[in-house]
Amino acid sequence: MTVSTIAITTSGVSCASSTPTAQELKRAWESFHQEGVASPAVRPAVIASWQRSRAHRIAASRAEAPLVSEAELHRRRQQNLRLVHAGRPAMDEARALLADAHSMLILTDPSGTILETEGDARAVDTGLAVKLQRGGVWQEAEIGTNAIGTALAAGKPVQIHGDEHFCAAVQRWTCAAAPVRHPTENNVLGAVDISGSTDTFNPQNLAHAVALAHQIEAVLARRIALEQDLVLRHFLNKRSLWLSEEVIAFSRTGALIFSTDRALKELVRRNDTVLAGGRLMPVRESDPSEWVQRMGELLPGASLEIVREEGEEIGGVVVLHAPRRLRTSGREAPHLASPEAPTGFEDIIGESPALIAAREKARRMAESGVPVLLEGETGVGKEVFARAIHGARLPCGPFVPVNCGGLPRDLIASELFGYEKGAFTGADAGGRAGKVEAANGGLLCLDEIGEMPLELQSYLLRVLEDGVVYRVGGHAARRVELRLVSMTNRDLSAEVSAGRFRRDLYYRIAALRLAIPPLRERGDDILLLMEHYARRSALAAGRPTPRFSGPVRDALKAHAWPGNVRELRNVADMLVAMTDPARPIELDDLPADIRGPGAMPVDEGNDLKSLERSAILAAVEASGGNLSKAAKSLGIARSTLYLRLAAWERDSAPRERRQ
Repeated sequence: MTVSTIAITTSGVSCASSTPTAQELKRAWESFHQEGVASPAVRPAVIASWQRSRAHRIAASRAEAPLVSEAELHRRRQQNLRLVHAGRPAMDEARALLADAHSMLILTDPSGTILETEGDARAVDTGLAVKLQRGGVWQEAEIGTNAIGTALAAGKPVQIHGDEHFCAAVQRWTCAAAPVRHPTENNVLGAVDISGSTDTFNPQNLAHAVALAHQIEAVLARRIALEQDLVLRHFLNKRSLWLSEEVIAFSRTGALIFSTDRALKELVRRNDTVLAGGRLMPVRESDPSEWVQRMGELLPGASLEIVREEGEEIGGVVVLHAPRRLRTSGREAPHLASPEAPTGFEDIIGESPALIAAREKARRMAESGVPVLLEGETGVGKEVFARAIHGARLPCGPFVPVNCGGLPRDLIASELFGYEKGAFTGADAGGRAGKVEAANGGLLCLDEIGEMPLELQSYLLRVLEDGVVYRVGGHAARRVELRLVSMTNRDLSAEVSAGRFRRDLYYRIAALRLAIPPLRERGDDILLLMEHYARRSALAAGRPTPRFSGPVRDALKAHAWPGNVRELRNVADMLVAMTDPARPIELDDLPADIRGPGAMPVDEGNDLKSLERSAILAAVEASGGNLSKAAKSLGIARSTLYLRLAAWERDSAPRERRQ
C-alpha cells in the first residue's frame, strides 16, 4: 500500500524546477558520500544542504531523527502555543480531508521539533519508523537534508524528494515545506511540511505548503491585531485617570500601539536606551514576568499596567508619573506599582429592578464569605460583580482572575497550583507559585469554571476542602486562605448530569448562586450604560459628550444586545469615533442591526467584527484614503490600522479566487 504524509511544521517548502532521473540522483548521492563530489545533476539548494549536513557530521546511515522527552515536548509546545493555535484550523481540516488519503499533516517549532501530527492513521504509523512524530527533531543538524530542516536552515520554501535526503533511511519519503514568519517581525516561527512516500510525489505540494504557511501567518496577524485592540481599549477605558500624565501603550513584543510625541520625548529624556526601532526594549528582550522589574529599573517613577487576555500577557501601558521613591530594607529602590482600587457595588451601573435585586443579593453574599457562583450570558458583567464582592470586605487582599477555558489544557495545573524546581524541563530554578497561592488572603476568581478539565477538578476540590495546595512536582503542603467566586455561562447542573463536571465540586463552589440579568432585561439601564461609556470614550478622545436623539434612544432600548454590556461598550466607542460631535447622534449613525424596529439576534463575534470593519472603512473613506488621518480619528495606532486592512485583504483573496 502506498502511504503518503502531509506535514505542517515551522519550516519552509521548495521544489526543483528540473529533476534528475532516479538513477542519476542515486549515483550523485553515492558519489557525494564516498568522494565528496557535488554533481551538477543535483539542485544547488540540495547540494548546499548536503554540505551543511556533512559539516554537522551526519552519518548517511543514521536511521531516525532524535526524539525529545515528553517533558521537553511539553516545554516546547508551551513556548509555541500561538503557533499551535494558529495552525489548528489547518490541522482540523487535515483530520477530515486526509482521513483516507494515506497522508498526514505535521506542525513543528523553529528548531524542527514536531508539535502536532494529523491525518491518516496509517501515514502517522509509518512515520514512527523514522520518528516523524510528535517530539521528533527534524533540523539538518540532527537528521541531515530534509524539507523541514532545510527550509528552516535556508529560510525559504523547499521540496526534497527521495534520494535528495541525506540519510538513506529517510529516502523513501518526498517532502515539501515552507517557513512560517511572524506577520510584523518577519522572523521565522516555524514551517509547514507536506511529506509522503516517494511514489506519491506531487510538485503541487510545494504550493500547498506555501499556502498553508500564509494561512497560519494570516491567523497570527488577526490575533496580533486583536490583542493590540484589547490593549488600546484598556488604555481608552482608563485614559481619564491619566489626563495629566504621559502614557504609552505597547504590544507583547514591545511595539508601540499608542503614544504622543510628548510622551516619546519624555521617555527618551528619562532613559534613551528604553526605546529603539519603535519598540520598548525591556519588553522585547524580557519575559513578561520580568516587565515590571525591568521597566522599574530603567524608568524610576513610572508605573506599568500589564494587560492580559485569558491569563496571558498581551501588552501594557506605561504611565510616566513624576519620579517617586519607595524605601525598601533601609535603601531606596525604584518603585513600579499601581494597584487598582477595589471595585465597589456602587460602581455597578444600573437602576433597573433586575439589576438592583442582583446587586443587593451579591452584597449579602459578599458579607458571608461563602463561595459564590455567578451565572449569566457572555458580556453581562460577571467579573464586575466578582470584583465588587472582592472589594466589599476590607482589607480585601489580592484579586486573582483565572480563565479556566483560556488556559491550555497541559498548562492549567501548573498555572493554578504552581510547580516545584525541576518539575519539568524549562521550569524556573526556584519553582513558581500558582494562582491559588497568589490569591492567599484575597479572592480567587475562576472564570469559565465549566471548562476546567475533569481530572483537575479533584485537585481544586482538595484545596477548597483542606485549605492547602500542593505544587506540581512537590510534596509540601502550603496553607492558603482565600475566598472563591466562580463564573460560568453554562448550566453547570446539566454538566454534572452529563458527567462533565464533578458533583461534589459543584456543591462546593455553588453554595451561593447569583444569576446576572442580561442587558435586554434591564430596560432603561441600556441608556444609562450607553451614556456612561460614550461619556468616558469622549473624555479619552478629548471630545464633547455626545447627545442621542429620541429615535436613537428608542432603537437602543429595542435592540436585543446579544453581546450584552460588552457589545454596548463597543457601539459607544464606535459612535464617539465616527460621528460629528457638533450634532446629536441620529438613527443613521447606528449599525444596521440596531436601526431596525426590534431586537435582532445575531452572532456576537460576527456582529462585533462587522461593526469594527464598518467603522474603520468609514474613517478611511472620510479621510480620503489618508491612513494616518483615519487612524488618528479612530484613536488607534497607524500600525493597528495597517494590520486590520492587510488581514481583510488576505481574508478576501481566497474568496475572490474561488469566485
